[in-house]
Amino acid sequence: MKVAFVTDTGTGMSPEQWKQEGIYCFPLQIECDGISYDELETMNYHQFIQNLHQKKIMKTSLPKLGHIEDCFQAIKDQGYDTVFCVPICRGLSGAMDAMEMMARQVGLEFIGIDCYVTAVLQATCIRLAKQLYDKGVSMDIIVAKLQAIIETGDTILIFEDLQHMRRGGRLTPAAALLGGLLRIKPVLHLNISTQGKVDVMAKPRTLSKAQSVVIERLKARTTIHEDTVFLAHVDAQKNAEAFAKKIETEIEGVHVHVIDLVSAVGVHTGLGCLALQVFDTKA
Repeated sequence: MKVAFVTDTGTGMSPEQWKQEGIYCFPLQIECDGISYDELETMNYHQFIQNLHQKKIMKTSLPKLGHIEDCFQAIKDQGYDTVFCVPICRGLSGAMDAMEMMARQVGLEFIGIDCYVTAVLQATCIRLAKQLYDKGVSMDIIVAKLQAIIETGDTILIFEDLQHMRRGGRLTPAAALLGGLLRIKPVLHLNISTQGKVDVMAKPRTLSKAQSVVIERLKARTTIHEDTVFLAHVDAQKNAEAFAKKIETEIEGVHVHVIDLVSAVGVHTGLGCLALQVFDTKA
């Protein structure tokens, strides 16, 4: 079995960055003003933030099918017989189904892992899969290891408002109803229990209470001291740093990495969103 490893820009990393690690990456699509852009290639992160500030309507879609097909055919021509794919989760995108369809079409075996989220957990899974494969670890053990990590994953989002999410259709029906409520700071989440769909976790009325909800959720984890904790934001660096410091103060031994939220996700959250992602790589 000769395996090629494949992901997409839902990881927050560009195809060029992944190429340096020997991993194939397809750009998700961001549509703005009637033009479809390749995430992190023909639309960089700065341009994406500018569009949000200019209140431009953006939409996202899966990687171009023709691009996937051409790449998979080239992979097969290079002697590979299998593609191992960890794309943005099925609950948010059709990328997984598209990759599987194109793999079958060109005659490649397909192994797909649904991480039930995106961003850092997605990146960690595809990177670890290739590292283990390169060390000669069996595919069954690799899949089991990734699934164990994914089961520990939790992604929690605090919003300024839900208008972007409601327009994009990425909410469960219950969560979508919150879009019409006033004076709340909705806390939503996605993980394996929500099947990668964004669902309601809490409905506090202030930002302080919303943050407390998230911290209590972290405290309830049995392996918090071994977890990897990231706090992503959409052009809200100061707010993110303040929240990270609050988490580190209240939970001894935890270090929070503050990063930019993936643009294909930020399209749907809008400015000011804070998204905490936590998982245990020692699972």
